[in-house]
Amino acid sequence: MSTPPPEQPAVQTTDLGRSYGTMQALTGLNLTVNRGDLFGFIGSNGAGKTTTLRILATFLTPTSGTAEVLGHDVVRHADRVRHLIGYMPDFFGVYKDMEVTEYLDFFGACYKIPSAQREKTVADVLELVGLTEKQGALIGALSRGMQQRLGLARVLIHDPQLLLLDEPASGLDPRARIEMMAILQELQRLGKTIIISSHILSELQTLCNRCAIIEKGRLIYSGPIRGAQTQLADTRAYWVKVGGALTAARDLLAARPEAARVESHEDRLKVVLANPDGDGGFIADALVGGGQRVLELREDELGLEEVFLRVTKGETQ
Repeated sequence: MSTPPPEQPAVQTTDLGRSYGTMQALTGLNLTVNRGDLFGFIGSNGAGKTTTLRILATFLTPTSGTAEVLGHDVVRHADRVRHLIGYMPDFFGVYKDMEVTEYLDFFGACYKIPSAQREKTVADVLELVGLTEKQGALIGALSRGMQQRLGLARVLIHDPQLLLLDEPASGLDPRARIEMMAILQELQRLGKTIIISSHILSELQTLCNRCAIIEKGRLIYSGPIRGAQTQLADTRAYWVKVGGALTAARDLLAARPEAARVESHEDRLKVVLANPDGDGGFIADALVGGGQRVLELREDELGLEEVFLRVTKGETQ
């Protein structure tokens, strides 16, 4: 039996470059986004995130290298790519005197969705983004968060396979951000591939399965979120909470050769391992053997913000 060919990535760039006069915005960018990824695109302002997304959206032509979306070259097959993607820029214009349904119906017509089908399509995307109750409202009367959700509904109107979202949570209050992230998780569950750029790294850490970090137009890291945290950690540590005396628990752990040091932090201990490649199994053994009750034991992980600060220098174009 022959082996089926590997699935085509959602996005593949090869030595992608883009310059603006003498300024090089992207240099040799090699990026792969798999189908079904919720992919975080991370970088400082001016790092090249928006330039990359605009190339993938066919709004900019690369000055070197290639970019493919679902197997289609963004330059040679631009028309086909446009029907496969939904692009949401960080700032987009809305027609504030139009009703929500009129706005979406207009874009449905632009994508040549038959008029008999458009009403149901508009209703479906409004339900998906949680705006069904606002279908007859004027856009100008919507809050910032609702306008962002309407912008997302607009890019979903033609059922694209790939979403390119440039700072979709920009300017939103905490509740609106949480609601937006929940919508994106649902879209991933429905099979969409999503590339999202954002400065809110703590949210990307829990939202995305993979990420890329770029600085000054160059790729620094691309891979699983967990991989970035593990790769950059020069130590390995665990947090532990016990039911007995904290001092006694600390003494039990400090006596073990596997522990480089044991630190007290309020009601918890932080155990730093002597070997970064070791594991924390000895912690529970030592505590239980010494008569302590273990209430919590978890590995300490680098946050995505700390990962970003470690690998970047804060340089912009």
